[in-house]
Amino acid sequence: MRVLILDPFHGAAGDMVTGALLDCGADSEVVIRAMKAVVAEPAITHVTRAGIRALKIDTKATPAHRTLGEVLKRLDEAAPYVPAPALAMARRVFNRINAAEEEVHGTHVHFHEVGADDAIADIIGACTALHTLGVDGVKVLPVTVGNGIGTGSHGTFPIPAPATAAILRNSGLATVSGLHVGELCTPTGAALLAEFATLAVEAPVLPAYTIKAIGYGAGTRDPQHTPNVLRAMIVETIESAASAGAAGLPEDTVDLLETNVDDVSGEVIADAITRFMDAGARDASATPIVMKKGRPGFLIKVISLPDTSARLAELMAQELGTLGIRCIPAVHRFIAGRTIGDVEVEISGKHRKLPVKYGLMHGSVYTLKAEFEPARDFAAEIGVPVRDVLRLAEERAWNEVRTKKSGKDRSE
Repeated sequence: MRVLILDPFHGAAGDMVTGALLDCGADSEVVIRAMKAVVAEPAITHVTRAGIRALKIDTKATPAHRTLGEVLKRLDEAAPYVPAPALAMARRVFNRINAAEEEVHGTHVHFHEVGADDAIADIIGACTALHTLGVDGVKVLPVTVGNGIGTGSHGTFPIPAPATAAILRNSGLATVSGLHVGELCTPTGAALLAEFATLAVEAPVLPAYTIKAIGYGAGTRDPQHTPNVLRAMIVETIESAASAGAAGLPEDTVDLLETNVDDVSGEVIADAITRFMDAGARDASATPIVMKKGRPGFLIKVISLPDTSARLAELMAQELGTLGIRCIPAVHRFIAGRTIGDVEVEISGKHRKLPVKYGLMHGSVYTLKAEFEPARDFAAEIGVPVRDVLRLAEERAWNEVRTKKSGKDRSE
């Protein structure tokens, strides 16, 4: 299993997360294109923080105050340049920030620091970078928040800032104050870590692993004795023969949430399933059934990681109006490895990089599928059937797989 470990021992801000993921091997071309959709092309430089070489991101943005609606509109305008899964993740990050702001201030009109172009670019950049890394899970180590008093658009505040504290409380992430005075974790950094942690691996302690890549993202400050950096590592867990399962696939456990409904329209069910997936469900489905007294209805099933089951069950009740959610805990499952990569396709003289999801077994690709939404958008743009775009993207992906395999065989 390929896992991203984020270590915010010296704190976290949006630019630090983006820099660390780029330094760890994220696709810089895709990330820069996504960030340019919001601001000018960001400057990416190598700096040193207390003796540690790190990547520094400068979005070249100016301050601005925006409503959540205005921020989401900016994200919608960036859609042609941002992978669809990364864009959906960025929306969820801003919704986390908005919920925390409302918890602290009540109904508010504008974001302040987090509504600026640099925050939007950092969040889009970080989400896109994570998407291109194609990891199976993310483990976030304890977050250092700092201590003392800070100053912001609402005046002075205790550290961690109220919005940061609300985001971290709702995330379940472990936090420590640390020894240094000042704000070490910003609301943007906290929201990114909280969102990334929804992909968390189940085990509190990872099994043995090998380190494949290390990256450091630099903050703006440069204290003499403390490296103001966030570290990211990509690791491959080492599965024992027993844990590999009879079919050679890794195993884990999930919770199965289900409920019956007979008074909910198909449109509401379709929208609810989308919301379940956006909230971290591993899968969701609706099956037609016949209920008591011969009434037609639907069996709604949601597959959830154990640490998100309670939150998803609450969401199911809210969206469907049901009064009870059954939970079948610790369902055993075999899982194939997976990763997402971009392939370039050309149709009618237009080029577009489209994301493709690859299924892995014993380190080799055994299945793949082009992501539907980006293919649909490209098809609509050039006026061709979406099935043609999907077929071309998958053919190109298979060709690349075969070419890489052929090259590997020759080298061996």
